[in-house]
Amino acid sequence: MLPLPSPHTLLGGLGPERFLRHHWQRQPLLVRQAWPDLRSPLDAETLAGLALEAEVESRLIRRTGDLWQLEHGPVPEQTFLALPETDWTLLVQDVDKLLPDLQAVLDAFRFVPAWRLDDLMVSYAAPGGSVGAHVDQYDVFLLQAQGRRRWQIDRRPDACRRERDDTPLRLLERFEPSDEWILEPGDMLYLPPGVPHHGVAVDACMTWSIGFRAPTDRDLLAELLQMLLESGEPERVFADPGRAPATHPALLDAGSRRQGCTLLRQCLEGLDDGLLERAFARAASRGKPGFQGRAPEQAVSAESVRAHLNAGGRLASHPALRVVLLEDGDSGWCYMEGDEFRLEPEPFALLSRLASERVLSMAALRPWLDRPDCMGLLLDLINQGHWELVSDADG
Repeated sequence: MLPLPSPHTLLGGLGPERFLRHHWQRQPLLVRQAWPDLRSPLDAETLAGLALEAEVESRLIRRTGDLWQLEHGPVPEQTFLALPETDWTLLVQDVDKLLPDLQAVLDAFRFVPAWRLDDLMVSYAAPGGSVGAHVDQYDVFLLQAQGRRRWQIDRRPDACRRERDDTPLRLLERFEPSDEWILEPGDMLYLPPGVPHHGVAVDACMTWSIGFRAPTDRDLLAELLQMLLESGEPERVFADPGRAPATHPALLDAGSRRQGCTLLRQCLEGLDDGLLERAFARAASRGKPGFQGRAPEQAVSAESVRAHLNAGGRLASHPALRVVLLEDGDSGWCYMEGDEFRLEPEPFALLSRLASERVLSMAALRPWLDRPDCMGLLLDLINQGHWELVSDADG
């Protein structure tokens, strides 16, 4: 298993509280040897092998002077064999979900809520390889895993953020760096959203990008609308008493426009915070399509769960699972993949413990196994593919 650094080391001695207060979504941070003695279990050949697969999201970016070429995966093997010695980059998304040995990488960043974590993207670049100067709209930790990469950023408030229209990539029209560093294995650069940056491989190198996600206002409105449709609440109907005669049969007159806007505002203003919070939780719990857990071929029984744990086996969450909890006293709501259900105190406590760690043993689960309501919940979670029984050999 990949040894994890302490949060204090990872964040350059700041610790999570100071980092979140002073840097998170505020300003970049360079940490030398954030991950001391990092030894990547992933090599370029394995990464290329992932990019051959149709179900894996990957990109190959090549540069010739100022001309850029983008190819989405799966990348044919012949393409890899024909690549030059310089000026190309391979990027593979969701490596944490594809390779069990790298799932633990995200554990090092759990000082931010797990539902904010998106994925581990891995890039391998030949000397001179780059994806160009660009801006991301999410937080990212850029951890150097192999080789060296030169990073440049423009932290000035008036930095150019206009994009070129002559490339298949979202590259900046102009980039004027204010800071520059060369990162070596174990070094890490944190960038908040909106900071222009440009990375170029000094020599053949691999970079791990730990990216974060956040629901957009559109995501939240979509969830809210769905919850309203499911709620069974009486509908408000457009009304226009005392209206003026129509001047044109197709015209949406000023009075109707005002009344329509009022109806929409009344709908939103009438919603309580509890419903809005639940809509937010549902949106936050949705993972990427294609990574949901699968039910086991044969249903798991309470006896088999106890036997597995008694024999030293463990219970592990699916690598792509997002769990969001809303407390309501000792009980609360739980959200997984957009599904919502309410739990009484003991089952809620069990799920809270399950969501706190990726892998749990008998010692952690023993207090709940003799409760029918808790065992019932556990069996539902396993038989729906959200958790699975694993042995030490499974990693």
